[in-house]
Amino acid sequence: MNIVDLSKDLVSLYCVCLEDWSQEMKEAGTRKSDWYAAMRGRGLRVKLALDDAGTVGGMIQYAPIEETFVSGKGLYFIFCIWVHAYKVGRGDFRKRGMGKALLQAAEADARTLGAKGMAAWGVALPFWMRASWFRKRGYRVADRDGMRHLLWKPFTPNAEAPRWVKPCKTPAPVQGKVSVVSLVNGWCPAQNITCERARRAAAACGEGVEFTAIDTSDRATFAEWGITDGLFIDGRPVRFGPPPRFAKIKRQIERRARRLPGP
Repeated sequence: MNIVDLSKDLVSLYCVCLEDWSQEMKEAGTRKSDWYAAMRGRGLRVKLALDDAGTVGGMIQYAPIEETFVSGKGLYFIFCIWVHAYKVGRGDFRKRGMGKALLQAAEADARTLGAKGMAAWGVALPFWMRASWFRKRGYRVADRDGMRHLLWKPFTPNAEAPRWVKPCKTPAPVQGKVSVVSLVNGWCPAQNITCERARRAAAACGEGVEFTAIDTSDRATFAEWGITDGLFIDGRPVRFGPPPRFAKIKRQIERRARRLPGP
């Protein structure tokens, strides 16, 4: 196994989270590559894990916490760590130690850059970005938001624990129209897919629907909302884990449109 920094020839693979075989990833558009281009100048770091044959099987992306959607100081924050787990495409790379090696490499890099600690998010369920996986590697919970746990590992005695940023604003309904608002950061293709499906669904529902995408990768915009990614229809949040299907979003918009007053 070999851990390397992201090179130019692998940027396109990184931007689809190693899922270059996936048709669904094509729905995400260019938001991830646009986000990457902007975040490179704000301290984003990306490392890849290669097997002995040179095949990329895992990735980790992290940045100064001040440039992320978490409140903190002097830490680096892990957006995600991902080991390709599908049999299709490049194959299943789990159980080979890639995740652990990526995390150790990122921590060592952050220490070299002068970070006071490392932070990450995890969920209290046994799937992707498990909070328990980080706890086994010396991380402890700093803050909670439902099933989402914010974890951290201090490197220095004076390191300060990170905190979740709380939502402070939601979209307002639009008089006489169905309002579809997508807040989208760009870092995660799954969220980008949701945004693009919502855009298409809104357009398919006619002139009575107004779609707005709000780029929360801009720090001032994120501070205004306190929400990094979310989909709202007439001010009400659409709950989702995996990206909701286009047909499901369209049905929800159509239900709201039927309540509009006639001409």
